[in-house]
Amino acid sequence: MRKEHRPYGIKRLNIKLHELYTRHFIKPQLTHLGPGFMFVRPWNIEIFGAPITIGNYANILGTSDRKVRLTVWPVEKDLGRISIGNCCLICPGARISSAAEITIDDSTMIAGNVFITDADWHGTYDRVHTIGTAKPVFIRKNVWIGDSTIVCKGVTIGENSIIGAGSVVVKNIPPNVIAAGNPARVVRELDTEKPMFTRSQWLADPARLQEGLKSAERRLLAGNSLLYWIKTIAAPGKKD
Repeated sequence: MRKEHRPYGIKRLNIKLHELYTRHFIKPQLTHLGPGFMFVRPWNIEIFGAPITIGNYANILGTSDRKVRLTVWPVEKDLGRISIGNCCLICPGARISSAAEITIDDSTMIAGNVFITDADWHGTYDRVHTIGTAKPVFIRKNVWIGDSTIVCKGVTIGENSIIGAGSVVVKNIPPNVIAAGNPARVVRELDTEKPMFTRSQWLADPARLQEGLKSAERRLLAGNSLLYWIKTIAAPGKKD
């Protein structure tokens, strides 16, 4: 499709369906899910194990070919946990797998196909009966992790830092830098004198934000009819 043909009411109904699915099928699998969440195509989000906590105003997007997977498989009793803070964004294909502890702080953005793990999942010599070494991972506030990055066990990524697409993070990354490569290395420092606008700030007034988004949708979808939308599904034309 070249454009959005759904009437405004149908789009809002679709958003409500996603919300109901999340409440009924996803939320019960989590130890905690804060208010204000928006999960897109939540039937493509897979949860296994516990505890997994997700804070307020989480935005998680799944697609049929790139599912989001949150997995806790403890290395021993009382270990293994995933904690995701407020206002975080997780894009399609992201996988977060914990045997010890993975903590993701507020306003973090995780791009598509990112893999975050705190364990090897096989021993160096015993590749059957052990998951190998597990060490906690800490991703601090307002970190941006680029597409297809791998974050390995025992790593801390400092506040505000950016990890370039396709990187492999095997050592700690300090705050306020851009790091990239395999293994990831600091390639540039951020200017801490410049103001930083975060997802937490963007979502500081959620009611006002939602009303603004709804107004924009009404303008964008104005004139769309139910019959024409059905026509574009059944027999789309070149200009649809």
